[in-house]
Amino acid sequence: MNKLILERKVKEVFMEVRIQSIHFDASEKLNAFIQKKAEKLEKFCDNIKKAEVSLKVVKPETVMNKEAGVRVLALGTEFYAEKVSDTFEESIDVCMEALAKQLVKAKEKMQGK
Repeated sequence: MNKLILERKVKEVFMEVRIQSIHFDASEKLNAFIQKKAEKLEKFCDNIKKAEVSLKVVKPETVMNKEAGVRVLALGTEFYAEKVSDTFEESIDVCMEALAKQLVKAKEKMQGK
C-alpha cells in the first residue's frame, strides 16, 4: 500500500514595503507598525509586489495633521488610499482597511463573482 504524503509548501514571496517620511524622521516603532499592517494585506491578496507608504505632517500644525498615503501594486494594477488623522497610526489603519476592501473587490472581479 502506497502512502501519499502531502507537503504544504509555504509561499516565499516577500512584499517590498517602502516607507517615505517627508520632512521628518519616522520612529522605528512607527516603521515596524507600518510593516506589520502592510503584511496583513497579504491575507486579502497573495501576490502583492510592493507597498509604498508616504507620511507627511500637514502645515500648519493643527490637530488633524498626520497624512498617510499608501500605494499598493498587485494583480497587475495599482491601488491607493490616503487619510489625514490625529496620528500616523490612525491614518495607516484607515488606509489599510480601504486597501483591503479594494483588493478583495478586485480579486472577486477577476474571478468573475
